[in-house]
Amino acid sequence: MTGPCPSPAFEVNGRYDTISYTPYPQNIPRARRHVARLVAGWGHPDVAGDAALITSELCTNALLHGCLQDRLFRVETSLTGGALRIAVTDPKGERPPQRRTSDLDAQFGRGLLIVEMVADKWSVERLRVGKTVWAELTVTGRTDA
Repeated sequence: MTGPCPSPAFEVNGRYDTISYTPYPQNIPRARRHVARLVAGWGHPDVAGDAALITSELCTNALLHGCLQDRLFRVETSLTGGALRIAVTDPKGERPPQRRTSDLDAQFGRGLLIVEMVADKWSVERLRVGKTVWAELTVTGRTDA
C-alpha cells in the first residue's frame, strides 16, 4: 500500500478521467463499462477486463458501506507511466474497508479479496470527509491512444 490518489495534474503525459455517480445499484455497471472503455481507448485493452472487475468491486463496496443518501461517489481513472489506477471515493470515512473471510455460500464479503488478487497494489486514503479506495494495475506498451 502506497501514497494518495493522484490529482488531475499528477503528470503532464498521463491520462485522467473522473465521473461522479448517484448511490444507486444501476450505476455500478455504468462505472464498470465506462472504465473498461477508457482503458481500452487509452491503448490497454488487455487489462480492460481486470480494470472493469476492480471498478465493480470498489463501487459495490462504496455503495454498500460508504454511501449516504443524496451524496455522490466518485470514480477516478488515471494512467501514468506503467500504472493504471482506479480510485473510488465515498463520503463515509469512518467505515474503512476491511478484508473479510466469507462462508462458501455467503453472497457478500469477497470484494477486497478479489481486488487484492487482481490488482498489483491497493490502499485506502482517509480524507477529511470520506475515503478513497484505490487499486493499481501494471500496464505496458503504448499510452498515446
